[in-house]
Amino acid sequence: MPDLIIEKNPDKHYMLFRFNRPEQLNAITPAMQSDLKEGVAELAADPEMRVGILTGTGRAFSAGADLKAMAERNAESASLDAKAASGEITAEERRDRARVLGAGSAYGVDAIPKFPFAACPKPVIAAVNGLCVAGGMEMAIDCDIRIASTEAYFGVFEAKRGIMAGIAVQHLARVMPVGEAMNLLLTCDRMSAERAHQLGFVQQVVEPGALLDRAVQMAEMIGANAPLPVQGSKAMVQFWRHYGVEEARRLEEYVWKRVFESDDAKEGPRAFAEKRAPSWTGR
Repeated sequence: MPDLIIEKNPDKHYMLFRFNRPEQLNAITPAMQSDLKEGVAELAADPEMRVGILTGTGRAFSAGADLKAMAERNAESASLDAKAASGEITAEERRDRARVLGAGSAYGVDAIPKFPFAACPKPVIAAVNGLCVAGGMEMAIDCDIRIASTEAYFGVFEAKRGIMAGIAVQHLARVMPVGEAMNLLLTCDRMSAERAHQLGFVQQVVEPGALLDRAVQMAEMIGANAPLPVQGSKAMVQFWRHYGVEEARRLEEYVWKRVFESDDAKEGPRAFAEKRAPSWTGR
């Protein structure tokens, strides 16, 4: 089975996207992200598809980026740096091999997640079935409507791993009160589905067995409406949500570079992969 399942339902005018790495808590790989981008482009282009639904297989919606894979890429990147420094390979060879790894350094501003849902002209519903943290929560933030199972919980845990959230630092405070957003970003505490509903981050909370049915019902309600005003409404709301973001991104790029090129940004994923507590240096 593929790591990302995409199903079209033309009779009900919706497309289902399902993360399908349950043993890895639906951690997102670069290949999954690429497939998701292509799938959302297909959603946008197909006139029969009017709504997207995003969910996960098993007990997780998504745990975000695959930190074990990140730790492996960090180690490979460090090895390339050492070989280039010793003259074993040329700088050009180092760049070419790094490109294959997907990054020119352990982490960099190019690693900022770029999720496709906000840019899609058609609405996307996040049906959050379980654990929804880090990049997984950012995927949910990027959707237009969020419904959650009573078993779901949320969190932005990046600071625990020596790194920094991406979409969340720009948009979390646009979908919940600023203080609550700061609480999640700085403490790395978890937020229950009920609390997320109280804050307006989640629009509905339902029993686990009813989650997908409710998401489909909502998709059918949206799909029964005239497509142009639906898409126009999303466009206007997204304009408000993204107002000023480009200016903020310039500062974010500087901050991200400083954080993601630090020793701690390498230590966090490495400690996670080695199943030990990280040792922070603040460097």
